[in-house]
Amino acid sequence: MSSEVEIVVDPGLQKLIEEYDVGVRDHIRKEYVAMGGVGSAHNEARIQFEGVKNQRQSVEYSFLSGKHEIKVAYRRRLTAILKVIRFLLLQGLLFRGHDESSTSFNRGNFLEFLKWYSSECQEVVAVVGMNAPGNNQMIAPKIQKQLVNACVVETTSAILADLGDRWSTLLLDKAHDCSVKEKMTIVIRYVNKYGEVIERFMAIVHVATTTAVCLKEAIDSLFAKYGLSVVRLRGQGYDGASNMSREFNSLKSLIMKENSYARYVHCFAHQLQLVFIVVVQVNQYVCDFMWIVGSIVDTSASSCKRADKLRQLEYDRIDKLLER
Repeated sequence: MSSEVEIVVDPGLQKLIEEYDVGVRDHIRKEYVAMGGVGSAHNEARIQFEGVKNQRQSVEYSFLSGKHEIKVAYRRRLTAILKVIRFLLLQGLLFRGHDESSTSFNRGNFLEFLKWYSSECQEVVAVVGMNAPGNNQMIAPKIQKQLVNACVVETTSAILADLGDRWSTLLLDKAHDCSVKEKMTIVIRYVNKYGEVIERFMAIVHVATTTAVCLKEAIDSLFAKYGLSVVRLRGQGYDGASNMSREFNSLKSLIMKENSYARYVHCFAHQLQLVFIVVVQVNQYVCDFMWIVGSIVDTSASSCKRADKLRQLEYDRIDKLLER
């Protein structure tokens, strides 16, 4: 029997008794005992090592499973919050509330809509609000701004991908808000691959002054940021202000120096306004009519009582006409 089965003397290389065939296990056990019990001790050590190894693998599996669950919860929380942000951005609604404390009855559009959305979806309610880790609820104003900026980047990337290398027209107008800063709105107009005329709002750029040079620098900076080129322009549309449309040293002329194909088109809405003003000034009847209408609006709009009185007088007048 000993000639058929080779016994390894080195304990580090000896196999477990269970690894031998059933018919030779008694012989192997006797040989291990004859060698001073080293084999048995080594066998016991091997068994303990395997137990520790299995325990470590169980701990690692539990750790990986917990880590995977954290990732799933984070992904669900982020997806739910992004859906709320996309809805508020699409509707142009404010995010913040006047009182966002836990005792407030109206914490603002973002928090209230997230609360409503989580109440309608069991998968979401389990990962947001009080069910989320205290340092990972993702509802802080700073986090909201970061996610909004991420949406802006993705939206702009989609617009640029749709634009591609097609010819386009640049549309500009000034704008200002409660911050009392001079700003410029930039819109790109182009024809997509389906032959549809598309107008996409690109950005609102703060400008220090409204000089043609300052506006041109702002456009160049924005085009460089998005990888656009003035050479690809085939049109530019502004109002009739002198800094925009005059023949020399205007924004129109500065762009046409780089690209003579970027033809200037006067804003149609502004043209209509100018025509309307001229017509009103020439026709005395129309001028008087507009003055009367303006006076009525100013008088009635300045007081709720006056507005109600005007509505009641008009209602009584129509009622008498119907009776006749």
